[in-house]
Order: sequence, then structure tokens, then C-alpha cells
Amino acid sequence: MRYNAQAQTESLYIHWPFCPYKCHFCPFVALAGQDAHMGRYHESIKKELIRFSEEQVNPVPLKTIYIGGGTPSTWPDELLLDTFDTLKHTFDMRSISEITIEANPGTVRLEQIAVWQKAGITRISVGVQSLNDVVLQNLNRKQSAAQVRQLIQQLAGNFSSVSIDIIIGLPGVSDQEWRELIHELISWPIQHVSMYFLSVHEGTPLYFRVARSQITLPPDDETVDLYYWSVATLASGGFEQYETSSFARPGWASQHNQVYWDRKPFKGVGIGAWSFDGEARIQNEKNIQIYMQAQEDGRDVICSAELVTEEAARLETLMLGLRRNKGVLISDVIEGLTEERQQLFFSRLEALEEKKLIQKEGQKIKLTPMSLALENEVSAHLSV
Repeated sequence: MRYNAQAQTESLYIHWPFCPYKCHFCPFVALAGQDAHMGRYHESIKKELIRFSEEQVNPVPLKTIYIGGGTPSTWPDELLLDTFDTLKHTFDMRSISEITIEANPGTVRLEQIAVWQKAGITRISVGVQSLNDVVLQNLNRKQSAAQVRQLIQQLAGNFSSVSIDIIIGLPGVSDQEWRELIHELISWPIQHVSMYFLSVHEGTPLYFRVARSQITLPPDDETVDLYYWSVATLASGGFEQYETSSFARPGWASQHNQVYWDRKPFKGVGIGAWSFDGEARIQNEKNIQIYMQAQEDGRDVICSAELVTEEAARLETLMLGLRRNKGVLISDVIEGLTEERQQLFFSRLEALEEKKLIQKEGQKIKLTPMSLALENEVSAHLSV
């Protein structure tokens, strides 16, 4: 199964897998100690981009590009500029509204800022996670609070949007430290905050350390209470919540992420990158050597492909819709259901309304403030 060449693709995701180190909680395709492959991998990305462009039927202008990793702020300047030169000569970039690159404190050189501006990057996503140096170092994340603050100030005024990622529930971060972090970041010259619950992914070093009781995670109820406090405090600081993990100053919501939430087509480029053409989800080969050889041979290497059934699409629409503050149309999540299943849906919906876990707004349903941290449970209950 290959990406549908007729999909109206307005967004690209480009994966840069190289890292100076790998965090113990990271589940992504990230490679530490393999910088020697950067040049060859860069050429492979260009080949994949060009071939995708040539295969498209009735292509449309690009609107968003997201460069993720790995640690994209380790992408050598001349290679990054060469990639953007390829993009500008290969795709219609006249409608681009947002180009994001992820950056980790401690990996950004001052001269990179001018390089990113020259490339046309408009948005920087900074991996802050925490300001507790000891906690981060214990999880093999080698950055300091001082580097975070320095980078935020360097980026301010040079890019139209700066976003930060933070993780709630990190072991060793006290409630007081977390509250101080939220209060401080409100004063930073940033436009967006992504706040994620810590996930312990199977196979990661963190997973094994938790399993061996070498690390103790904070109680779920305490983390959830901190989450609700954080939502209220961010709102008081001018950050509107538009998705369960996403907060933005007015007008600065992530445009690229909304492509995912709207289930619109996007093409992923690079090892392990996922694509969605509106009908199927497809993942590139994760092994860098196999991937590079395939690109040099002029062929795709796909390690996973799944046609999204109507039932799965309906459930995705429900889940992704409930995560957003604008909610989801009832008609979209009952489409195709038998009368019996529709009755069951409305019965469950009514029960959730009575518990104040769901609210109706016209023809839409959405989470209530008290159910923001229960999105998975609410979605599962409505998945009749």
C-alpha cells in the first residue's frame, strides 16, 4: 500500500532522527551517536521529497511544514538550507502559513537563528519539559534551566511564534516546583504551550526503571489536580486552551497540528515518519540503513500500512473532536450506526451529561472543564 498520489496534500512532516543523546522517556525514532550518517540521510530526504512531488496528481500548494525528531536543531546549517532550497524548487510554497522546527536547549547555536530565518522557518518548538536540572539529568536529558531561559530570550523577536513543550508528572518534580514553572513561563515571550502527561512507553529505559522500582511516579490523582490547576493558571496568563494538551495566546494555535486533528492528508518524510492520505496510515521504514538504500534505489520502504475503516474513522473523529475545545458534531460520530447503536450512544451521552462530563452546544458535544483529563475514558464510553 502506497500513499495515494491523488490526495490533496497541504502539509509535510520531515523527520530528523539524530540526537546528541536519547532521553530515557523517549519512544520516538531517535538515533544517538550516529551523526556520521547525517549527510547521506539528508540526501535521502531530498530524494523522497522530490519523488513524492513528481508522483502527485494535481498537487495543491503547501500550507504547513513541521520538522520533528530526534533533535532537528542538530541539522547542519548548510544541509538544512539545501533542504529548503529543494522544497522551494519542488513544491508550490506560495501559500505557506507555518513552518515549525523543534529545538532542544543546549543544542542551538546563536548563528542558527539567522539560518532558520533565511530558510523561512516561522515557528520554533522548544523542548523545555522541566526546569529541574537534576530531574532532567536523571532521565538523560542534558540541558539546564539556564540554557532554556537563554534560548527563549534569543528566539524572542526573531520568530513570529515560539512554542514550548512541558511534561507534567515527571518523577522528582514537586508540586511547588511545577507551580513555579507555570507562573514563570507565563511571563516568557512565547505564544504557545504544549503540556503533556508523562507517558511511560514500553521498552524505554524509564519503563524498565519504573518496573524495577528504581523510579517512583507521582500518584495519578495528584498529577490530575496539578493539570487542572495549570489549565486555570495558563488561562489567567492569556493562554487559551484549544485542545486538551495545547494552549495558545489568541491567534497562535498550531496550524500543523490541526491538520492531524481534522484528519486531513499529510505526507511524512524520513525514517519512521507516518503519513495519512485520508484513507490509509502509512509508516516509513525505521532502520536508517535500509531507508537510505531504498531512497538511493528510487523506491519507498514501508514498514506499516493500514487502511482506516469507516468504523475506525468514526472513532478517530470522536476522539480527536472531544480533545478540542470546539467539540465534535454529533452527526459525524453517529453516521453509519444502526438505529440500535444510535440509541445506545444517546443513552450513554445522556448519562455523561448528567455526570457533567459532556456538554452539548447546539449540534456539537464537547468535554466539560471537569472531564478534560478524562478524554480517553469519555471517548471509550461513547464508542458504541
